[in-house]
Amino acid sequence: MLDKAAAVLDCFRPDGGTFRLTDITARTGLTKTTAFRLCADLVRLGLLERTGEAYRLGGKLFELGSLVPRRLDLREAALPFLQDLFEATHETVHLGIREGHDVVYVERIHGHQTLTLPSRIGGRLPLTCTGVGKALLAFSGSELADEVLTGPLPHLTPHSVTDPARLRTVLEQIQVSGLAYEEQEAALGVSCIASPVFDGPTAVAALSVAVPLGRFHPAQLAPAVRTAALGLSRVLRSGGGPAGGASS
Repeated sequence: MLDKAAAVLDCFRPDGGTFRLTDITARTGLTKTTAFRLCADLVRLGLLERTGEAYRLGGKLFELGSLVPRRLDLREAALPFLQDLFEATHETVHLGIREGHDVVYVERIHGHQTLTLPSRIGGRLPLTCTGVGKALLAFSGSELADEVLTGPLPHLTPHSVTDPARLRTVLEQIQVSGLAYEEQEAALGVSCIASPVFDGPTAVAALSVAVPLGRFHPAQLAPAVRTAALGLSRVLRSGGGPAGGASS
C-alpha cells in the first residue's frame, strides 16, 4: 500500500499541478476505488489537498522537503554566494544538485526582467540539457558519463545536444575550463553559464546564471560564476556544509 501511495504522489511529477481522480488512475494504473481511498488518506495526512474534484500536492510535502538535511545545509551555505552572484549580474541564478540523470533545482533567485525558464525550485531537468546539469555530469565520474552517453540523450529544444560524441567533447571542455555553457538547449531564447561546486573529488552542486540570448556575454559572466562556485566550495570543504557527493 505504501508503494501505491508513493505512486499517487509520484504522478504529480514533474510539474505539480492539479489532477482529477480519473487522471490519477490513468497515470498510476490503480483502480478508481483504490485511488480514491489513497487520495482521501493522503488528504487527511496533509500530503495532498483537494479542491472540488481535483487534487494537488499538500503543504506538508513542501515542509518535509525543505528539511532534507543535505539540501537544507547546502542551500543555507550557498545563499550568500547566490546573492552575491545575483548582485554582480542582476540575472537569474540557480543552485542545482544531481539526482540520477537529472538536475534538481534547490534554489533560484529571479533576475529583474521576466525570463521564461523551465527550471523551478524542486523541479528537475535532464543533466545534458542544462548548464548546471552539464557541470555536474562533467565532474561526477566517468562511469556516470559513460552511462548517460550510452543511453538515448533527451532533447528539450532543437538545440539540445543529442550526439554522444559531441557531448563527450563538451564534457571534456568543461573539465578543463571549469565552466559549462548552455545555449537554448533547455528553453528557446535562453542561455546560461554554470560552474561546479565541490566538497571532495566530485561535484556536489553547481551554480549558474541564466540570461536572455541577446544578453549572453560569457566573458563578462564567467568570472562571477566561477568566483561564486569556488567560494561555496571553500565553505563546504572547511566543514560549513554537507559532506559527500550527489546521489546516483
